[in-house]
Amino acid sequence: MLQGKKIILGICGSIAAYKAAFLVRLLVKEGAEVQVVMTEAAQDFITPLTLATLSKRPVLSTFTADKGQGQWNNHVELGLWADLMLIAPASANTLAKFAQGICNDLLTAIYLSARCPVVLAPAMDLDMYAHPSTQANLQKLRIYGNIILEAEEGELASGLSGQGRMAEPENIVTNLKQHFQQALALEGKKVLLTAGPTQEAIDPVRYISNASSGKMGYALARSLLAQGAEVILISGPSHETIAHHHLTLIQVKSAQDMYEAAHEHFTNCDIAIFAAAVSDYTPKIKYSKKIKKKEEELQVELTKTIDIARTLSTQKSEKQFTVGFALETHDEEANAYKKIREKNFNMIVLNSLNDQGAGFGYDTNKVKVILANNQEPKSFPLKSKQEVARDIVKLITENYHG
Repeated sequence: MLQGKKIILGICGSIAAYKAAFLVRLLVKEGAEVQVVMTEAAQDFITPLTLATLSKRPVLSTFTADKGQGQWNNHVELGLWADLMLIAPASANTLAKFAQGICNDLLTAIYLSARCPVVLAPAMDLDMYAHPSTQANLQKLRIYGNIILEAEEGELASGLSGQGRMAEPENIVTNLKQHFQQALALEGKKVLLTAGPTQEAIDPVRYISNASSGKMGYALARSLLAQGAEVILISGPSHETIAHHHLTLIQVKSAQDMYEAAHEHFTNCDIAIFAAAVSDYTPKIKYSKKIKKKEEELQVELTKTIDIARTLSTQKSEKQFTVGFALETHDEEANAYKKIREKNFNMIVLNSLNDQGAGFGYDTNKVKVILANNQEPKSFPLKSKQEVARDIVKLITENYHG
C-alpha cells in the first residue's frame, strides 16, 4: 500500500529521533519515496548523513541548501509533492508551533503549506505529554484535521515509566498502510457534492441567504478525494478553498444555479451528497436596479425554490447512493426520519443547533447518522469537521454497494 507513495518525514528534537533510521528503512522497504526534513534540534540526536543514506535523498533542514549558490528548498512545492506528511518524533515544541501557526523553520513552513494528510507521532516525557497545554495543542491539531498516533506507554529516557514514547516504527508503518488502504475505497467512483449557502437576489446589491460557511461540505470533499474519489463540488459562495487533480469545482450563487449544475452531473455520479444549505425561498421579483430607500416598510414577496435533494434523489437509479443533511432546532430525529423517507435518501446526517459547537460557522460538528436500511442510528461526539467528514465518508463506503 506504500509502493510509490511520496512521504515527507519530519524529525524533531527528541531522543526518539534515533528511531527515525528504522522508520525510514521500513518505509523505503515498502516502496515509499521518503523525503526527510529535520529541525535543527533533531540533528543533535541523529545525523543527516545516516538518514540521507537510508532514504537515498538529501536531507533538508533549511530554506537554502547552499548559501550563496541560490539553491532554494521550496516549502510550497514540497507540500504539494507529498501524498502524506509524517512527523515522527513530534516534540512538544513543534506540536505547539503547528497548533499556533508559528512558521520559523522549513518544517513548519512545509506543514502550513501541505495539502496532504498529516500524521503526528508525539514523543516526550510523560508529564510533558500529560500537561494541559500539550493536550490542548493535540486537540487543536485534531480539529485542524491532523491524524494523531497516540504516544505509547513504557520506559522513557528520563528513567520514568508512562505514556510518552513515540509509537514504534512498525506500528507507524502499519497505520500508514491502513490509511492508504482506506484511501482506495472510492477509487474510480464519481461523487456529486453540494456545499455552502445559496444567495437569492433581491436587487443587484441585496440577497437572502443563511449562515452556512461551506466548511462541512469542503471537509467532505477533502475526505472523498483522500479516498480516491472523483469529486464534482458544486459550491455556493464560500471562503473555503480546495484544489485537487480529481476535483471539478463549480461555483454558483442561487438555488436555481445549483440545481441546474447538479442536474447536469447527477445521472453520471455513483454517489450524491447534498450538504449545501439551499435557500427554501427566493424573491418573486428580482429588481434590476438597486431599490432606493423610500417607504417605512418594504414588502418582498417570496416563492419556493426547487428542492434539489428531493428532486434528484427521487430520480436516482438502483446503483446510485444519496446522502442528505438535516439541520434541525426541534424534533430532530423525527424530522430526519421524515426527510430520509420523503427524499429517498440512503443516508442522512443530522445536526442539531441545540448542540454547542455544532452547525454553521464552527470548525467542529456533532452529528448523528441515520441509514435507510433500519440500522441503529450512529451518534458521534463533537469533533473537528474534518474528522466528522472522515466518519461520514467511512459510513458511505461501508454502505454503498453500487
